[in-house]
Amino acid sequence: MHLVSDGKKVTLGRPTIDGAKVIADVVEEGRGDKVLVFKYKSKVRYRRKKGHRQPYTRLAIKEIVTAKRRRKKADGA
Repeated sequence: MHLVSDGKKVTLGRPTIDGAKVIADVVEEGRGDKVLVFKYKSKVRYRRKKGHRQPYTRLAIKEIVTAKRRRKKADGA
């Protein structure tokens, strides 16, 4: 974590903030739109067509926890 702001105070990490965590849930995993790569050289009949779909994971950020304010565990352990 590089920067945390609570609306009044801004904490800047150098390079990171010790003990800071981001708690997130995975919303979706999927693949993006197809990207085509086309190579072509004129006058020599050279053509190559290739494509791929980039995988991605969509996250929902639930909470940002800093070192000063520790989060209680939900299971009581």
